Amino acid sequence: MNGKKDYYELLGVSRSANEEEIKKAYRKLALKHHPDRNPGDRQAEEKFKEISEAYQVLADAEKRAQYDQYGHAAFGDGGPFRGGFDFTGGFEDIFGDIFGEFFGAGTGRRRGRARGDDLRYNLTIGFEEAAFGADKKIKIPRQAPCEACHGSGCKPGAAPRTCSTCHGRGQVSFQQGFFTVSRTCTQCHGQGTTIADPCGLCGGAGRLRKLHTLSVKIPAGVDAGSRLKLRGEGESGPAGGPAGDLYVVIEVEPHPLFVRDGLDIICEVPISFVQAALSAEIDVPTLEGKVKMKIPTATQSGKVFRLKGKGVRDVQGYHQGDQLVRISVETPTHLTARQKELLKEFAALGGEEVHPLSKGFFDKVKQLFG
Repeated sequence: MNGKKDYYELLGVSRSANEEEIKKAYRKLALKHHPDRNPGDRQAEEKFKEISEAYQVLADAEKRAQYDQYGHAAFGDGGPFRGGFDFTGGFEDIFGDIFGEFFGAGTGRRRGRARGDDLRYNLTIGFEEAAFGADKKIKIPRQAPCEACHGSGCKPGAAPRTCSTCHGRGQVSFQQGFFTVSRTCTQCHGQGTTIADPCGLCGGAGRLRKLHTLSVKIPAGVDAGSRLKLRGEGESGPAGGPAGDLYVVIEVEPHPLFVRDGLDIICEVPISFVQAALSAEIDVPTLEGKVKMKIPTATQSGKVFRLKGKGVRDVQGYHQGDQLVRISVETPTHLTARQKELLKEFAALGGEEVHPLSKGFFDKVKQLFG
């Protein structure tokens, strides 16, 4: 081992640790021992160098395999990885994650053109429109490319200039302990170019806020809370960058007759006492018009009947719900003297035997309370 500490012991992981476990262990130790967090502490600086060397080996599958087989000899003069370790590079990915926390920015390369922001639009539609689909037009205020400069931000005939601060890289580098760290250039904001002759219409922004009219196809079967994603219909990106997306969030108006439950439709239908007792055929409203439905003899209030296939079809078109018809038996009001007389006669003739539900209820009351 040539006096060197075991790499697995340095990072505090087992020899069977996976890549994520190794990265997590190194991240924790690097944050603790980094020289910038321990200025003037030679012991912390040496520890940081050791764990960085260990990570550089164990995070590389090929180097790790050689280390597992030959130990530190794999990196000596006769080993396949002779030449030592590079502490000024090779760690960009993990540095961007770790050291951004206390450097203020991660490492990395010049950013591409920034993407525009996503937008949200709340669209209220009718109950039937949600069930059967619809085509709607909406107006969206959003940033759009300037018509005069076509998004470049420059006057006609002019062009962006290479940033004099970062020389087109979009980032500036500086030394932090053992490492070279990069930050986004504050002069060009990572674009690598600056505008010397800005467009007179947009002032160099390359974008203007406009009201955009957009056609939106509402698929059949959407429900309240559904989101429709329209790619590229959000804010345009700065400096000609790609546009963001538009998310249309559906809100559904309540219906005077129907309530939706998933793919099923619930409808409460009132019938008379006579219809419930003697049976009847009634007209029931559905989303597709009226249908005839048979009310059997002695139907009780609250009874639910199912009309197959009269509900909502799902967005994919594979399944369709049913309509649930809940019966509500109306108690007659404003009775004439003759009607009251007949009802009393009906009650006297029938006795309690014609009221099985109430008889059963009061029998239970008697058992419980005497």
